[in-house]
Amino acid sequence: MFCRSSEEGFELWDRQKDGTEHLLPPTATRRTFDYVLVAHKVDDDTNQKAQRQRAFIQQLEKKNIIVIRIVHDDKVFFGLRAPKKMFEDYQYLLKVSDSCNWCGDVRGAVTQATRIRIVHFVLHQTFINTGENLKELLMKNVFETIFCLHERKAQKKLKLKWAQWSSLFTGQPVQEIKCYFGEKVALYYLWLGWYTKLLVPAAALGVVVFLYGLAFFNTSPLIKEVCNSSIIMCPRCDNRCTVWQLSDTCAYAKVSHLFDNEGTVAFAMFMAIWATLFLELWKRHRARHVSQWKVHDWCEDEDELILEIVNDPNCAPKQFRHSYLRSTVVLILVTLMLMLIIGLAHVLVVFRVVAAPLLSEGRLEFFRDHANTVAMMLGAVLHYVTIQIMTRVNRWVSLKLCDIEKTNSFAATERSFTVKMFTFQFFTLFSSLFYVAFFLGRINGHPGNYVRIARWRLEECHPSGCLTDLFIQMAVIMLLKQTVNNIFEFTVPWLKSCLSRNTAKKLERKCGYCYRKACRDEKRHVEPCDTCKLRDWLRNYHLANTDAFSLFNEFLEMVVQFSFTTIFVAAFPLAPLLALINNIFEIRLDAIKMVRLERRLVPRKTNNIGVWTNVLEAIGVLAVIANGLVIGVSSDFIPRLVYRYHYGPCANGSTHTHCMEGYIKDTLSTAFISHSAVRGDFLDIQMMTDNGFNVTQCSYRDYRSDEDYNLTSKFWLVLAVRFAFVILFEQHVVVLCKFIAAWFVPNIPIQVKNDRLHDKLARLKEELRELKRSRSTDV
Repeated sequence: MFCRSSEEGFELWDRQKDGTEHLLPPTATRRTFDYVLVAHKVDDDTNQKAQRQRAFIQQLEKKNIIVIRIVHDDKVFFGLRAPKKMFEDYQYLLKVSDSCNWCGDVRGAVTQATRIRIVHFVLHQTFINTGENLKELLMKNVFETIFCLHERKAQKKLKLKWAQWSSLFTGQPVQEIKCYFGEKVALYYLWLGWYTKLLVPAAALGVVVFLYGLAFFNTSPLIKEVCNSSIIMCPRCDNRCTVWQLSDTCAYAKVSHLFDNEGTVAFAMFMAIWATLFLELWKRHRARHVSQWKVHDWCEDEDELILEIVNDPNCAPKQFRHSYLRSTVVLILVTLMLMLIIGLAHVLVVFRVVAAPLLSEGRLEFFRDHANTVAMMLGAVLHYVTIQIMTRVNRWVSLKLCDIEKTNSFAATERSFTVKMFTFQFFTLFSSLFYVAFFLGRINGHPGNYVRIARWRLEECHPSGCLTDLFIQMAVIMLLKQTVNNIFEFTVPWLKSCLSRNTAKKLERKCGYCYRKACRDEKRHVEPCDTCKLRDWLRNYHLANTDAFSLFNEFLEMVVQFSFTTIFVAAFPLAPLLALINNIFEIRLDAIKMVRLERRLVPRKTNNIGVWTNVLEAIGVLAVIANGLVIGVSSDFIPRLVYRYHYGPCANGSTHTHCMEGYIKDTLSTAFISHSAVRGDFLDIQMMTDNGFNVTQCSYRDYRSDEDYNLTSKFWLVLAVRFAFVILFEQHVVVLCKFIAAWFVPNIPIQVKNDRLHDKLARLKEELRELKRSRSTDV
């Protein structure tokens, strides 16, 4: 037997007579620890913290958990190793469980991931004589932290195969991820990889739609009409705003055409069907993998019950309970929280209403000329800041609401928290966008009767349409949210890891000496010295902390991105492309963070992504409704269609002019300053052009009579066609296609069904053989 240096420090090897060398099993060189508990060193034995520490350790020792205590500086490290019997009990109970169909944990040795999962549950269900558990002791600073250890060899394999930037465009080793982090993390990366793969056709078509608008950039009669127009438009605000030329907004009209053209409708229909196909194909993809992992019939609630028995054979089951009073309180609090979030959206609206006129009165010429656009972008940035603040508030409120509900299991609590947190986040993210999409420019009134907040007028839509405002909002929020969040997610743990490397290196020499001494003793079973244990523990201790929210945060980020990619995609065809680029880096960034920079996540066993599937299905339905409304209500697609076939030159049989010529002028109404009501809105100085001419009339975007400002028949016709399109789009086209796609693509592949059938048959035959053997033994 001889020593050889390795990533672990030193390994024990055995040389055979024929000259071949064999690495001795890891259990020959060291015994693994399942968990490490860290506390501040307390010299006074009568201190309450010290007494509680001892009480908790004594409770663990009563469960035959081996505890190794090592003091380092002002910290005390407790290494925890669970007894073999605990895992044997778990395997037996799992075997007789209804949720097991040749489960992977039943046959063969218990993996380190399974050990960690079981010990994690036992630790958090251990109470001292005061009734406090580990969570409460951590909150009261009796213990500083607790973490499970990375396995150096498995960690190194994941680094080489997966957690490095050079593997950016390679596949993911899902099987290795499952073995190391558990099925829950593996299913997250499996889902993220599948989502990223299916974003490719969506991103490609989105680029085609964008290029389609770009191809007719300079030839569109709508753009030419705006750029060559001599129409005088009414002032945008009440104070220093003056009349302006429609041609001044030529650049804005060009941008509007890029994101509001005929291709938008087809792309929105495609994305609604894409969302359905993505979910149906994901269910097949998931079923194939969970069948291979032997967890297809897994029941999380039953597994938690088994863990309860392993922890305490005399435990009583947690009864299901329901309180109408608690449910009513939670419902009222959720409603109040949603009202607060919607109120914040109103604050953003007020900010933009106030910012636009203030910018137009400023000294900088750029801000005066582009006051509305700058106000829109500032509003989007403020919306992003609000999102960052409200994310923390939403989490705190969701946790408190879950405490009020008092669910009977961790799985139920997790489901309840996910639904509440996503609901709050959804309203936080999309309340302002819904205002821009469906209310901006439609409730602002008209000259002589403007709608105001205090003394400021509400915003108006550009004559080229409102869709560009929605695009700006989405682009700013998506870019900021994805880039800034990823930078902070990666740099914070990376900096912490860099700062902690020097501390770990100080113990390398001592640990090396310890292993060389053990090798010289030539003992078959070698237990590393305290210095070597401490080196590994400190290496993990100095990594960024992880908790139950670590994976939840990643899921929430991606599901929110999925919402942006599908719900308002009609206004932003490039959203799938941005999502695709982000996800390519997101997968590798999360992998590097989990494997290299963070403490090991507690492995969790599951066979699906839980309530997130229901959330994604709800988003798919909402995407159909929202995109239909965006095209039918927000976009100018319907007014253009009505003009082409009912009011335009082609409707009158003309073949010498373009069918859309005169459309912009047709969407404008005229306000005459001689009317007393209008004169009350505009000062004489506001009706002066840049050349010094005093105009007596101006135009504004609406379908109203020039005499009495009543809505014209053209408005009602366009409105009727809008609603007809929304109904046709949602109920007769896209929804029908969604149901056909859901029916056409089975959730579970036929091969998986056949494999499960063979597995069940083999299991029944095996049980019958064991019964026959037991009978023959009895005889």
